[in-house]
Amino acid sequence: MNFSLILFILVLITGAAWAANAFWLKKKRAPGAPAPWWVDNGAALFPIFLIIFLLRSFVAEPFRIPSDSMMPTLLDGDFILVNKYTYGVRLPLLDSKIIEVGQPERGDVMVFRYPVNPEENYIKRVVGLPGDLVAYQNKRLFINGAEVPITQEENYLHAERLQYSQQFQETLGAVNHRILNDEYMPAYVSDPGNFPGRENCQYNTDGIICTVPSGHYFVMGDNRDNSRDSRFWGFVPEENIVGKAFFIWFNLSWPNLPNLGRIGAFN
Repeated sequence: MNFSLILFILVLITGAAWAANAFWLKKKRAPGAPAPWWVDNGAALFPIFLIIFLLRSFVAEPFRIPSDSMMPTLLDGDFILVNKYTYGVRLPLLDSKIIEVGQPERGDVMVFRYPVNPEENYIKRVVGLPGDLVAYQNKRLFINGAEVPITQEENYLHAERLQYSQQFQETLGAVNHRILNDEYMPAYVSDPGNFPGRENCQYNTDGIICTVPSGHYFVMGDNRDNSRDSRFWGFVPEENIVGKAFFIWFNLSWPNLPNLGRIGAFN
């Protein structure tokens, strides 16, 4: 469902009702006569829909985390806000950039339209920038030949299934964040898709090595062994970017109970 399109249509409908009442119908009614219900309600709802549309298009958009691929940074059930102008101002619906503000950086948590199905939004961490040589070998990440620093921390307990994962602190660009690895999972990438730019990637028993094409980004989930990301379906085109995730404003965790301790910023 394209919520932006639905909201835009509501703005047009209610805006038409408001304009019709302000510039034509109001002058034709007898003094003191009530406006028709559709005019009255439409005119009242127009500024509300317009403000929501503008805020959602140019300032911040809400997004619900739908899976465990970004654990332990983000959990299934987190509700986050996505900054819509960090990477440039785009026209609503058309998604074409009209004002250049900034570019994604390594370590950013980015929301984007899934290249395989642009109607669906995904969220992952930016690992490789245009032109980078990204290697994920034996569950270790290398950028342009240099290993990304990690330090091992206490194992992470998945409370809902009573299972532990290895937990590491990773320094990616200027961002320190945690990642998870499962010792029993293989390092190789199983069944990668035939994505645009696949000729830039080499697959082996230890993982993957890719050169990121111009205008594209390589992204990965923090839950490294439980994330279908650029290793499987390829690169994120610049035009698919939605914005930068920056704040958890609510959480509805398993078993569907609010966890107020999740509210706040994250890396």
